Amino acid sequence: MPALGVVYGDIGTSPLYALRECFHASGKLSPTSANVLGILSLIFWSLVVVVSIKYIALVMRADNRGEGGILALLALAFPDRGTTGKRGRVLLISLGVFGAAMLYGDGTLTPTITVLSAIEGLEVATVAVKPLVLPIAVGILVALFSIQRIGTASVGRAFGPVMLLWFVCIAGLGVKEVMRAPGVFACVGPHHAIGFLLHNGWLGFVVLSAVFLVVTGTEALYADMGHFGRRPIRLAWFCVVMPALFLNYLGQGALLIRDPAARSNPFFGLVSGWALYPLVGLSTLAAIIASQALISGAFSLTRQAMQLGYCPRVQIEHTSSEEKGQIYVPYVNWMLLGACLILVFLFRTSSRLAAAYGIAVVVTMLITTLLFYFAARRVWRWKVWQAGSVCGLLLLVDIAFLVANSTKFLHGGWFPLLLALAIYLLMSTWDKGRRTLRERMRSTLVPMDQFIESLRDHAPLRVPGTAVFMAGNPDGTPIALLHNLKHNKVLHKRVIVLTIVAVEVPEVSREERVEIKELHPGFFRMVARFGFMEDPTVPEVLDRCREMDFPIDPMVTTFFLSRETILADRKSSGFYWRKRLFAIMSRNAQPVTAFFHLPANRVVELGMQIEL
Repeated sequence: MPALGVVYGDIGTSPLYALRECFHASGKLSPTSANVLGILSLIFWSLVVVVSIKYIALVMRADNRGEGGILALLALAFPDRGTTGKRGRVLLISLGVFGAAMLYGDGTLTPTITVLSAIEGLEVATVAVKPLVLPIAVGILVALFSIQRIGTASVGRAFGPVMLLWFVCIAGLGVKEVMRAPGVFACVGPHHAIGFLLHNGWLGFVVLSAVFLVVTGTEALYADMGHFGRRPIRLAWFCVVMPALFLNYLGQGALLIRDPAARSNPFFGLVSGWALYPLVGLSTLAAIIASQALISGAFSLTRQAMQLGYCPRVQIEHTSSEEKGQIYVPYVNWMLLGACLILVFLFRTSSRLAAAYGIAVVVTMLITTLLFYFAARRVWRWKVWQAGSVCGLLLLVDIAFLVANSTKFLHGGWFPLLLALAIYLLMSTWDKGRRTLRERMRSTLVPMDQFIESLRDHAPLRVPGTAVFMAGNPDGTPIALLHNLKHNKVLHKRVIVLTIVAVEVPEVSREERVEIKELHPGFFRMVARFGFMEDPTVPEVLDRCREMDFPIDPMVTTFFLSRETILADRKSSGFYWRKRLFAIMSRNAQPVTAFFHLPANRVVELGMQIEL
């Protein structure tokens, strides 16, 4: 039941607007029996091919130690992305990062369109409420993002039952209408879809962009796999979600055949009288749940991007002591709220917003198919013809939807692309900047073996206590260690050079967490490994050290950090503006002390300036 609330919130609220937009997309399509059956057939086979076959049966097999999502798939397809490779390989990795950036666009569009669609149901009862739709929607969005800091631990338990009620309700509404026109079941025949596209030509192809709205949210199936596992997600889809969605679409189609005037809002046309208001209320709750799922997904995506080196350090707050996946990222939360409010006032109605919606999701789906090909070749050793034939057929569907959605670019599709490009620019700049910085630092670092040899030849004075020097490079000598020895002429009795490494797996086992090697009497090299779904904290490293009979008391230990100030050099090669951007991002990143949860009163920072 929990999977119903979190995983299927987005796709579960698609009936609010999807079929309506199929007739609004062109403006010229009439809800005749042939057109309705053709669109219903396209909807049915989209659910079968895109959701059931592509994601449920295939893509969800590509789990990175149980975790899913496009960044997890990227790490699975290219585990050694940090090494130099061919230009095509670099391009695919860049596409994977761009797909992750597109998910932030989805995180802004889903809350906006679902909340607006739910509130617009009141207009079916009375036109007088129309001026209140925007203020009510803004109020709900502000409230939704404001409560994120509280966490979803307690609210999440209510998601499943509410969404189960939602799916039962929409299925019942569909059945009620289908009983009046059982002939709509004929739409399962693919010839209706083919005939619709052939008969309507370009107009039918434009409608395909609206049909795509029925499968938006399928990326959540893969992204949330780590929280629930494959089996519960698959059971929920085949036993509850897909039957309920299809029955409701059939009911809306039957209504349109019987009453073409209902095309303005066929979902809320399924009820009348007093029942409309409870349905609007339930729709609003479902919209909030769908929004919550995407917001939480954006938080998880940010943590993954940060661990994989595509995002600066940002503040992350844990909202549950039991579920480590429940986190709150303030910066991302308010950024998403600002984007949602811009969308509300820019587009003002869900119909206009629907034009911007599909293109954000279809690009991500296409990139997922490309990455799945390489994951299938590497993980399951599929032959080229096997992976090529399967992914080739899926690509045909993705490309068809992409071309259809590209017709909506000037009508709003530019917004998610512009947002994704901005986020991709930030992510790629941070990745490139950190790589350049590491190369620059590596060229100036003293090799550790050379430093150890100098200690043997010129042993410095050793003072009581423990000193931990944080080092980004596991092979070189930390700048802070050299500066401390140069200015203070002493070393602590126990010196630990600690490097925290982010590995491209979701989680690292406790046995593999910490590796300790003594390089010289009282001088140790320590490497701590964390996965991209984990928070790298020094207290956890110290706990593991105690288990390894290597206790470190943080209250009698001094932590030394090197703080780099990045300066953009106009004379060096490269884009000056991008170096400036990296320098700004570096200055505004969360301090290392807070990010690694170091005791602030035990930290000594030694600064240095680096020109790029």
